[in-house]
Amino acid sequence: MTLSPDLLLTVAADRLRTLRPELAAHLDLPTPDALREAKDAVMTAGTAGVTQVVSVVGDLRLPDWVRETCRFALSLPADRRTAWQRSFTRTVYLAGRPDNLQERFSFAYAAPDGSVAWTDPAAPEATAALRRLLRTFRGTHTPAVWNAVTVEIPPPGAPEAEQCAPARPPVHRDLYIATARMTISDLLVQVNHLLAEAVLDGILRPGDRMTLRPVPRLTGLDVPLAALRVDTDAHAPHHLRAYAALTQET
Repeated sequence: MTLSPDLLLTVAADRLRTLRPELAAHLDLPTPDALREAKDAVMTAGTAGVTQVVSVVGDLRLPDWVRETCRFALSLPADRRTAWQRSFTRTVYLAGRPDNLQERFSFAYAAPDGSVAWTDPAAPEATAALRRLLRTFRGTHTPAVWNAVTVEIPPPGAPEAEQCAPARPPVHRDLYIATARMTISDLLVQVNHLLAEAVLDGILRPGDRMTLRPVPRLTGLDVPLAALRVDTDAHAPHHLRAYAALTQET
């Protein structure tokens, strides 16, 4: 698959039409600028119907974070999944220690080791106190290149698996992450969108395994893809960029 500008535009526009058909029906989406403006209209703070998640990050280890992100998405009941999807799986990252906040704030899911936790998808005002207490997670350095590492989504039998029982045997996929000109914060945002949407779309299921593979860019990737994360290029606002990709079964 050649990740041409036209293909990136098609992927991004199709995602908007799938998640917010009532919005896309009234918009002309021929350019990256039009797509960005459409998403901004949905995501503007205070817009009726916006649903977001707050994630508190204490200790970030990428393989563990990938696995726990999938576990969180699997744990969501159907109605909260739908609302979060319609807000493009919007997630705010804060720096803090989840185990120190459990008595004051309610989390929908926390990693067993206490490294990261997520609130329920809700209107922004529902987490205002938490967001006032903690600072934004700012991973401004570039991610270190890592050797390929494989993680497994909890198999059937784990509590969160009950929300998304697999209708097929577990499969293995590669998760490619484009690291060039990316910060840790960028990586969290972009890979979170890919993983959350893949879980909510039923592409990733309990028991599946993923091998995390860093690459500078995805432009030279020539493998069949099951999901592709496309967003505005932070360094070229009038262009789109492919940030992460999930392959078909390997």
